[in-house]
Amino acid sequence: MHSPIVVALCWILAFLLFTLLPLLVLLIYPPPGERGFWVEFSVALGFIGLALMALQFALTARINRVEASYGIDLILQFHRYTSFVAFAMVLVHPLVLFWVQPDTIQLLNFPEAPWRARLAVLATLAFIMLIVTTVWRKQLKIPYEPWRLSHSILSVLAVGLGLGHAIGVGNYLGLFWKAVLWSAIALVALWLIVYVRLVKPWLMTKKTYLVEEVTPERGDVWTLALRPVGHEGFRFQPGQFSWITLNITPLSMREHPFSMSSSGEHSERLEFGIKAVGDFTSKIKDYKPGTKAYLDGPYGVFTSDRYEDSAGFVLIAGGIGITPLMSILVTAAERGDDRPYLLIYSSKTWEDITYREALDDLNERLDLTIVHVLREPADDWDGEKGYVDQDLLARYIPARRGTRHYFICAVPKMMDQVERALHDLKVPVTNVHMEHYDLA
Repeated sequence: MHSPIVVALCWILAFLLFTLLPLLVLLIYPPPGERGFWVEFSVALGFIGLALMALQFALTARINRVEASYGIDLILQFHRYTSFVAFAMVLVHPLVLFWVQPDTIQLLNFPEAPWRARLAVLATLAFIMLIVTTVWRKQLKIPYEPWRLSHSILSVLAVGLGLGHAIGVGNYLGLFWKAVLWSAIALVALWLIVYVRLVKPWLMTKKTYLVEEVTPERGDVWTLALRPVGHEGFRFQPGQFSWITLNITPLSMREHPFSMSSSGEHSERLEFGIKAVGDFTSKIKDYKPGTKAYLDGPYGVFTSDRYEDSAGFVLIAGGIGITPLMSILVTAAERGDDRPYLLIYSSKTWEDITYREALDDLNERLDLTIVHVLREPADDWDGEKGYVDQDLLARYIPARRGTRHYFICAVPKMMDQVERALHDLKVPVTNVHMEHYDLA
């Protein structure tokens, strides 16, 4: 059985090979005639950028073997950064041509330009819209579901039109093996689209769940409990999450990611902690028992199960970030885990502490130390106040800081602050694990 590190390295090598393969074929079978270094450099950027764009479909396809090596959180971060790299290459590609061959700038005259140039312009515009609506989605106040649909459409247009442009130029795809290579890339991208948007949702319809109950928690959070119907559900590792579709077909693409808050030992009842902060989450309380639901999961590597040799765990949560950590604690209690757990939990007020009573119960069943940190405490509060900073962490985390694993789930600002503080406190970076709960 291959180690996770070896498997992860193999996926990285496969990614690099796929990205550079068009360039390698171009070097082996160069086009006829001398076009100069800068022209060839421009073409190379265009091909690599197009290959990177096509690879984005694989990065977002939730391929289990790839996801299990890195986790969706890391993969989506990598997807964002490589998309920016591809975007830069796509933009630099024509700019170099305009610089080396100024007469080619007339190709921007859309009404009179050849169709291959029009495809390039349209592909670039689709890519620009893709970047703008993603980076500034919240500022533009684009709801999640319409954004996700438009993101998929713009992605297909950008890659499809870009490939059409490359085929239209012809000079670089005229040879048989180049045509075979790009046809294969197009077919793989098309299959991934069909798989993610049609095949996987169709498979999900074969395993229905029903809402069993929706119960209120502190902090404007609701626990959504689902029970599988006609199947055993799925087992998950504590800390993982699933994509949920409620009261509609999975083919609608209206799904949302939420962490499980229940024990990983039970597949017959799955619970999710959901804070009412948006259009979809604010309606969770209105779903009645018996409502149909569909799940795509489990996903994520933010789990204590990957570190069975750890001497203990330090869990740091902010607000609804307690959800995956709650699953870790509940599962540990059910398994009779006797290792020490330290939970540092940041909340606004005492009344906002989600799962407060349940955590008190877990304190009796585990070797668990709970440190509540309140940003707006009452006058008689004698516990920790303010924010989770380096001084606070230094007071509580163990002296032998490399013997435990640290799990952080909170808003990005808090996670960045805690990550820097742990680094300054000499906690090994390999022992620090973070989960972003805003994947879009």
